[in-house]
Amino acid sequence: MAVAKTTICLWFDKDAEAAARFYAETFPDSAVTAVHRAPADYPSGKAGDVLTVEFTVAGLPCLGLNGGPAFTHSEAFSFQIATDDQEETDRYWTAIVGNGGRESACGWCKDRWGISWQITPRVLTDALAAGGEEAKRAFEAMMGMTKIDVAAIEAARRG
Repeated sequence: MAVAKTTICLWFDKDAEAAARFYAETFPDSAVTAVHRAPADYPSGKAGDVLTVEFTVAGLPCLGLNGGPAFTHSEAFSFQIATDDQEETDRYWTAIVGNGGRESACGWCKDRWGISWQITPRVLTDALAAGGEEAKRAFEAMMGMTKIDVAAIEAARRG
């Protein structure tokens, strides 16, 4: 497989392969495409340990690097997954939060490895794009939510 021109590199302590496999099982158009082992000892591992993992998340090429505990993830980087309905929203939310992750506000959650996810129903982005009072009502409704409630956003949008 040819290396993509642009790839997102995610730094993990030691669980890049487990994270990549979880993403591949959870999101469509996702896969683990290669696992590379260290050819020699390195500061946070030994020869033969998994060093990098090539994978895709919803078609986006990524590289997981097992670089040790020096760096951790923050909300400054997140994956945003657009969902079509409440069932899809619930499925992704439950997969992430139910696998050792945790809820946050306004459709955000964090997986067990500290990666942030925005599980965002299209009805919300459509409402915000509409502008005016409709967007204001949808935004105010969203501000009180953890997981986004599609029916509540639709109701707020209608006024």
